[in-house]
Amino acid sequence: MSSGSQTSKTVDTGRPEAADAAKAGVAEEAARETHEIHESQEAQEAQEVRRSGFVAFVGAGPGDENLLTLRGADLLARADVVVLDRSAFGAMLRHCGPEAEIVDVAAETGAVSLKAVQHAKAGRRVVRLCAGDPGFFSSVADEVAACAKAEVDFEIVPGVPPATGVLTYAGIAPAASVPEFRIVDATRVDDWAAHAAFEGTLVIYNGVAEAVPIGRALVAAGRPDATPVAVTQSGTTTEQYTVVSSLGRLAADLKHADISEPAVIVVGDAVTGRDRLSWFENKPLFGWRVLVPRTKEQSAGLSEQLRSYGAVPEEVPTISVEPPRTPQQMDRAIKGLVTGRYEWVAFTSANAVKAIREKFEEYGLDARAFAGLKVAAVGEATARALIAFGVKPDLVPVGEHSSEGLLAEWPPYDSMLDPINRVLLPRADIATETLIAGLTELGWECDDVTAYRTVRAAPPPEAIRVAIKSGGFDAVLFTSSSTVRNLVGIAGKPHNVTVIAVIGPQTAKTAEEFGLRVDIMADSTSATALAAALAEYGAKQRQAALAAGDVPRRPSQTRRGARRRAK
Repeated sequence: MSSGSQTSKTVDTGRPEAADAAKAGVAEEAARETHEIHESQEAQEAQEVRRSGFVAFVGAGPGDENLLTLRGADLLARADVVVLDRSAFGAMLRHCGPEAEIVDVAAETGAVSLKAVQHAKAGRRVVRLCAGDPGFFSSVADEVAACAKAEVDFEIVPGVPPATGVLTYAGIAPAASVPEFRIVDATRVDDWAAHAAFEGTLVIYNGVAEAVPIGRALVAAGRPDATPVAVTQSGTTTEQYTVVSSLGRLAADLKHADISEPAVIVVGDAVTGRDRLSWFENKPLFGWRVLVPRTKEQSAGLSEQLRSYGAVPEEVPTISVEPPRTPQQMDRAIKGLVTGRYEWVAFTSANAVKAIREKFEEYGLDARAFAGLKVAAVGEATARALIAFGVKPDLVPVGEHSSEGLLAEWPPYDSMLDPINRVLLPRADIATETLIAGLTELGWECDDVTAYRTVRAAPPPEAIRVAIKSGGFDAVLFTSSSTVRNLVGIAGKPHNVTVIAVIGPQTAKTAEEFGLRVDIMADSTSATALAAALAEYGAKQRQAALAAGDVPRRPSQTRRGARRRAK
């Protein structure tokens, strides 16, 4: 029997019974060792879990979700549990992962701290979203103390405080022309005399309910009654509203203004710079609630553009895009693309590009299959979708982005120049015949293939339907005739105070057929141009109101029963 390094225990007693007993002993010893290793690993893992749990108190800022710090967004992305007042900070949840547990709380500090500690003790990463900056008059001090007492790791992440964020959005530079500014919590001030003598900018939190008595107390203590004052409600959000006054006129100017918390009061000469520095409330569509009736995939870019104008876009899908009922036609089209059946491929929508791309991926193909083909796109959005796919279109209309615009620039078939006279048109099942008729006249043969179906989406929630019919929306953007038909079909006709904006003549005609007044038509048939046209319309309306000495009002504020604010 040769000897060598052995990796297992071997026992040879010469008797089968003894050998079996020895083997059993070895197996039992190995099992014990394995169990001990597992127990050790479990203990180590449990210890690591205990060490990994923590609570991060993250300042959410004054209201605008985009003012969240990078550190705050990073913590939200990795959080297991997010504790917040959802009505105030729900928009921040877009930074969270899909598995994060959301704990919705109000001002129940004790219960909040208990929940946060319990989750952290279980090894979970907890983010507690706090209003403004946790270090400025915050109510979370007791929660932080509870974490410290329970020996739970915690972190405090500063946020943009209303004292600077709200004032900047209101066009007030608190320390631009004075050496200092002071921030006070009105609920903790018994005597305003000390603040009356202060010559810098005074920023007051939690004082709207007592704004008039505070103003009188400052004047009584020696502050001039001509001292400028601004009161800003819901600062940094599209509900922001500012009343500019003076200590002496504050009672009269706030009487019909309907100002409530959250709000900030600013006292001092810095308020006079608002005429030059105001930018947020001067956006052309500031506070406009705009209905975007498109598919989810199409609405993202348009909504972002509307937000840049100060609008509040609300995406209501009216069309659902679905695959063809039978795939054989698309299968033959893809085969024809690869085998050289076509000279041109014409895309009339980004959805058509998406449908072809998905088929390519299904067959293991990529953009290289378009080599040798000429590609046309009906407009900018379709061209962008092609470029994202890796295909640069050979033809995009310079003029009108429509079938007519495409035909105006499409070359006629020339047997000397074009080896093949066939064009592939992957389109929706409800596409018009305009393009086919025009190409046929130019000498081309067309394969009109159903790349996708468009079906009417489900009706939106009742609150949306009521807002549409009662004038709760300031504007609606129609990007096609089908969006007109489908929106009216699933939600009803928009109220007559709602501004109707359409992408082109055909959409305008459809809107008028449904009894809608068309207020705006884009210069070119693109969603970008449509949003820009609405912004230009809003800017003109605002300028006209200011020139007449009136307070600019949104269309929804002109309907009967709408709340009006004093100047």
